[in-house]
Amino acid sequence: MAGNEIDAIRALLSSKPRPVGWTQRRERLDEVGSVWPVAEDVNLDAVDFDGVPGEWSIAPGSDASRILMFFHGGGYCSGSILSHRRMVTEAGRVAGTRTLAVGYRLAPEHPFPAALDDALTAWRFLRNEGVEAGRIAIGGDSAGGGLTVALINRLRDAGEELPGCAWLVSPWTDLTMSGETLATKDAVDPIIHKGYLDELADAYLPAGTDRTDPRVSPLYANLKGLPPTLIQVGSAETLLADATRFAAAAGADDVPVKLEIWPHMIHAWHLWNAHLEPGRRALAHAGTFIRERL
Repeated sequence: MAGNEIDAIRALLSSKPRPVGWTQRRERLDEVGSVWPVAEDVNLDAVDFDGVPGEWSIAPGSDASRILMFFHGGGYCSGSILSHRRMVTEAGRVAGTRTLAVGYRLAPEHPFPAALDDALTAWRFLRNEGVEAGRIAIGGDSAGGGLTVALINRLRDAGEELPGCAWLVSPWTDLTMSGETLATKDAVDPIIHKGYLDELADAYLPAGTDRTDPRVSPLYANLKGLPPTLIQVGSAETLLADATRFAAAAGADDVPVKLEIWPHMIHAWHLWNAHLEPGRRALAHAGTFIRERL
């Protein structure tokens, strides 16, 4: 059954070629990410924190005092609250938390460090609302996973309290693109390819930026002191090595890390949880991880 389901998702993703323009690409990701809408029992509320748009969500029975703050993927150039709404709201359900999806600014109109600055603004908003740091989980997929680590590193370096845990889905941790699976998994990944990542990185980073800067490539950061971290990645994605190498680096720096490699799964498969059983199971694993640490 799972094989048939993932094949259907692959067909959805390959049904149209990737558009050329940024506007069209953003529309396409919103389209495929929101094929299945949010569940009817989820309550949604828009919020604005100092000009950064966000969205609260909560499912029945969740604890409103515990928060999952989530940064969407899209290579820092696309993705939105809409494209990831189903994934985020269902993550909140299984974790028993409220969620706060953050609509950070996108490149190339707003290059680095705009996204990181907006992530910090979102964190400040929660803390100013009186939410304890230890009752916040921070998560993200793809570029949002890298942004999650960059934010936590920034907080640690400033001597601030850190979130209770982190959740990284198919994280993009190395903008130098040195991971070997960019080549070895290229034929089986229907979404992410090295040439596309190069284009995204060029759009996100101002000319002359060192791509080993830990604020953009967390793989090269000092990771000591980070909170417990769950990393979930598919075996059929080119960013597999970004996840495995980051897990090894974090573990070497004494970070409590749990790495899950899901057979046959593609990049950020959680997005299609409504019709993909492994997506629902992966979310359930993440929910348990978050519950136990908040």
